[in-house]
Amino acid sequence: MDFVLGQRWVSQTETELGLGMVIAIDGRFVTVQFPAAEEERVYAVNNSPLARVIYEVGETVHDQDQLPFQVLEVEDLEGLQCYLVADTSGTQRMLPETQISGLVLLTSPNQRLLSGQFDKPADYQLRVASLQARYDVQCSEVRGLMGSRTSLLPHQVYIAHEVAMRFAPRVLLADEVGLGKTIEAGMILHHQLQSGLASRVLIAVPDPLLHQWLVEMLRKFGLHFAIFNQERYEALLESGEGNPFEAEQLVLAGLSLLTDNEAVLAHASDAAWDLLIVDEAHHLIDPSPAYSAVSQLARVSAGLLLLTATPEQLGASSHFSRLRLLDPARFSDFAKFTEEQARYAELNDIVQQLATGSEISADEQARLADFIEIDPNASNQALIQRLVDQHGTGRVLFRNTRAAVTGFPQRIVRSHPLEQTDALRSLGHLTITPDAQLRASGIDWLVEDPRVTWLEKFLLEHKLDKVLLICASAETATDLEKHLHLNVGIRSAAFYEGLSIIERDRAAAYFADEEVGAQVLLCSEIGSEGRNFQFAHHLVLFDLPMNPDLLEQRIGRLDRIGQTENVQIHVPYLVDSAQEVLFQWYHQGLNAFEASFAGSGAVLERFGPHLEAFLSAEGGQDLATYLEQVADYCNQLRSDLQRGRDKLLELNSSNPTLAADLIQKIEAHDESEALTRYVTMACDAMGIEPDYHSEASLVLRPSEHGYTHVIPGLGDEGITVTFNRSKALVREDMEFLTWESPIIAGLIEAIIGSETGNSTISTINLKALSPGTLLAECYFVMQVQAPRKYQLERFLPFTPVRVLLDSTGRDLSVPVSHEALNQLCQPIKKHARTAIIKEIRTPLAGLLEQASTFAVRQDQQLKETARESAERILGHESERLRQLQAINPSVRDEEIDFFATQHEEVLRHIEHAKLTAQAIRVVIAT
Repeated sequence: MDFVLGQRWVSQTETELGLGMVIAIDGRFVTVQFPAAEEERVYAVNNSPLARVIYEVGETVHDQDQLPFQVLEVEDLEGLQCYLVADTSGTQRMLPETQISGLVLLTSPNQRLLSGQFDKPADYQLRVASLQARYDVQCSEVRGLMGSRTSLLPHQVYIAHEVAMRFAPRVLLADEVGLGKTIEAGMILHHQLQSGLASRVLIAVPDPLLHQWLVEMLRKFGLHFAIFNQERYEALLESGEGNPFEAEQLVLAGLSLLTDNEAVLAHASDAAWDLLIVDEAHHLIDPSPAYSAVSQLARVSAGLLLLTATPEQLGASSHFSRLRLLDPARFSDFAKFTEEQARYAELNDIVQQLATGSEISADEQARLADFIEIDPNASNQALIQRLVDQHGTGRVLFRNTRAAVTGFPQRIVRSHPLEQTDALRSLGHLTITPDAQLRASGIDWLVEDPRVTWLEKFLLEHKLDKVLLICASAETATDLEKHLHLNVGIRSAAFYEGLSIIERDRAAAYFADEEVGAQVLLCSEIGSEGRNFQFAHHLVLFDLPMNPDLLEQRIGRLDRIGQTENVQIHVPYLVDSAQEVLFQWYHQGLNAFEASFAGSGAVLERFGPHLEAFLSAEGGQDLATYLEQVADYCNQLRSDLQRGRDKLLELNSSNPTLAADLIQKIEAHDESEALTRYVTMACDAMGIEPDYHSEASLVLRPSEHGYTHVIPGLGDEGITVTFNRSKALVREDMEFLTWESPIIAGLIEAIIGSETGNSTISTINLKALSPGTLLAECYFVMQVQAPRKYQLERFLPFTPVRVLLDSTGRDLSVPVSHEALNQLCQPIKKHARTAIIKEIRTPLAGLLEQASTFAVRQDQQLKETARESAERILGHESERLRQLQAINPSVRDEEIDFFATQHEEVLRHIEHAKLTAQAIRVVIAT
């Protein structure tokens, strides 16, 4: 493509942006500004989805003041078009393309029709179906939620809906291990991108998780993120094309890239982000380079999602510092925060009674009145919702627990006590990592450590089972892997911090392969975070960590949503060693193997010094007595935690009734045959062959003359697609098609954004119609181009308006449906169309003018409905947030300001909306 500054182009994938203008050409990139949408896009010169817009003589164009002109002549001046135009009074002037309005209709079915340009009837029907499909998606109550390749789990669907509907959400997703925080973040992100609330996103994760996030976002949400590393950053920087982080809309970066180089962090901070997502946020400790980097990015990012399963792993103060990242103004005083949290605990018993429908006493009503204004006519649920809104960290923190989310398998611990060898006894007291002691003493630990012999036997006895082994050090993991592979002949793979990210992904993929993959994956401690291996059911803890949260992270690799069998936890340990003490501490004291426990921090604080004494063989008291004390304390703590659970937080994090309603609506879309029919129609019209594969699944193959470019990824071999969510979850080799999947969304936009099917001509043979009678079926769409962030389509979607007139001007839209007309119409041979149009041009022009008049009558009604909807939704929400902010400072000024601005902008753009012709079918009675 040859680009010249000032040229007008349109994005074939984002037609809603309107008419764009080339404002910069820098080597391999071209920058296009879309004034109507207040957006800019940077495209690769050699691979951009742009189409040149040049108007022909006779067409109507508008200048920047929205004044209409008819094109009289067109002149090319070194790549720029200059038009001789005339206004409605006949006055002529020159109009350079640089002065043409961005608010413009890009194709004209009227002009194509009257000039004798026709499409096949099938293309016309496909265009109408595409218009209706786009409208239905925009109006769907579950827009943004139906397109992900995920199970429809109530807690995930609810959180995604609750958070994604906000402007620039800033929340901490803190579900317990295994509940799917990555999926929640992906669903929120997908929803925000679909709705237009976000377009530029930065995901920052620990380096080992980079490719996992890349694959998750692509496979489950169809989102193509660009991985940024030092090499890519430097290459973009050397190209001299500006801030490297502005070259992509969706960026995925390792935290080390942002913490190791101040210049990189400065560039990342200078790029405007609509949403920043940070995984494993419990590693953000204040002060630390990671915390400082995220803090700097958080200040310049509109939205922020922090993900961690252990928000209070390092204590309340550390948890508070992460909340401060979300809202520095709200969380500025730790002492005040602690006092507030203690006060909210007073509400738990009352909230529990309200939730179960119990009546509360007069004293409890008085206590409740200290927190909210009580409406005597309000339902219990209304009172609870008011409490959730007005108090606690509910607006910024979401945490679901395993106790609340059912369906998890049982955890079964299998202890394997092993006698020490002579070599081990010679070392004296053994620590929790005897392998390290043996190595330090120059002894071949693989020979002398009985855990190795036990592991060999165990793996040979479980040849058909996948086994995940986690140990403390990379050296132990690599030694074991080599030994098992070379000396025992067991298929194995190692996963440790010395590997590159790609090598780690290969190891994980080798382990996941069901047919020829590794039987055992041996991980160092990094294997206990981020990666999910729920297809395995056996976990070997070759040693035990000192931190109970790390133990829970390890177990959580298998004990998570999607696990189909009980998790077998195997702990080989040496008797009369620190290993045995630590095993008994976890099993008899904390019961941490078979049950998740949130109070381990308090236990460590109270009993940790005694534990260290026992581990060093300086116990000072009877171990059995000590473990009984720990167990009694843990039982009491569990009871206290159960009573003191933050009921408001739990209620805020899950709403089963709303979630069930949303899931029902998503499933209704999944089960509908409408999408299958649409894909079949599109394939037929585009010359693509849809072959049956299996139930609810097709193989789409290109034909020799097909329009294969409209389906991304089709290729020469074709693609296999499925419309079934359950099948898509287990068959990642299939593309999962929903109305929101990139293939379908791209197909719809490609059809609507082009002139495909916008004019056709047919004949009809009906006794009720005299030969020569003309019918005109016209589809108009209420259209306006506005910045996507204002979500104008929520209130004024691209509504198809159908008008069917006969020669006398009668409106037949109601008695003759579009589907009925499809069945009755017959195509006209191509060579006869030109002659026919010459004969009917004059009466047809009048009929089309009448159709436009009929459509305009619905214009004001659509606008009025849109205004009422905007007033009801945005006006109410803006006022609700203002009142709420007076009570709960977690409501940010930015949220209120956005709703106020959105309200104003939506009403303004509604006034500029107009019905435009999108498709016309002329029917001649024979």
